[in-house]
Amino acid sequence: MSYTLDDLKYLMARLRKPDTGCPWDLKQTFASIVPHTLEEAYEVVDAIEREDWLHLEDELGDLLFQVIFYSQLGAEQGHFQFDSVVDRLVHKLVRRHPHVFPGGELSSEVDPDHRPTDDEIKASWERIKAEERAQASEPDADAPPASRLDGIARTLPAMARADKLQRRASRHGFDWPTIGPVFDKLHEEIDELKEAWEAAQSGTGDVDAVEDELGDLLFVCVNLARFLKVTPEQALKRTNRKFECRFRAIEQRLAEQGRDMDAESLEALDALWQSVKGVEKQSQ
Repeated sequence: MSYTLDDLKYLMARLRKPDTGCPWDLKQTFASIVPHTLEEAYEVVDAIEREDWLHLEDELGDLLFQVIFYSQLGAEQGHFQFDSVVDRLVHKLVRRHPHVFPGGELSSEVDPDHRPTDDEIKASWERIKAEERAQASEPDADAPPASRLDGIARTLPAMARADKLQRRASRHGFDWPTIGPVFDKLHEEIDELKEAWEAAQSGTGDVDAVEDELGDLLFVCVNLARFLKVTPEQALKRTNRKFECRFRAIEQRLAEQGRDMDAESLEALDALWQSVKGVEKQSQ
């Protein structure tokens, strides 16, 4: 017997049923589930990066359960339900893909002999999303004026949000024409960070200035990654894995020699680090 999506919705309703449901599930709120949602999303990413397809199936199920859980809470509070979530999603995707659904309906078919170009598709996508943002914004006397940067989630990780801000601004002409000035800006920000740090050390500056300059430096690094067509998050993850692998190799070598890392000098540890790097290069 294979269970279906309807069975999953029924299971969720049973978990939240007063008196007979699961005590833990009954205590949850929208806010309390958020950390679990983030964790499940990262576990999906991790399984994909490791190409662990068996566990990816499990992780996708866990992520789907988060959607079902939120939908159950929405139904209980009269905000929305799972079917309305699906309905809005399908309507939105049909609306955003007129090059696939030219009639604005799921059943409409595109003429394969009159396919738009990639640039036309991209322009259409941006126009439709801009229209959606304009329609979604409600007048508020205290709200800041509408911006082309509206709609970029403030809760995104800082590096991911920096990338999205830069890409959005670039679409409207606010960008360097080539990568050269980005490298120049990188060196400029390094110098400014060093000056801010020296000022803080001498007492003529403060830590806030150092944080500002470090933030500027990181922002430029994200810009550089964009020009290099590299995802900054992926680049940093790759370096994290490389660092961890090398550090573990050092620990293993010391353990094999009966040496205590905490008792070693920095020079000795650096020599081991260089040795591990040399072995890596030889194996490549």
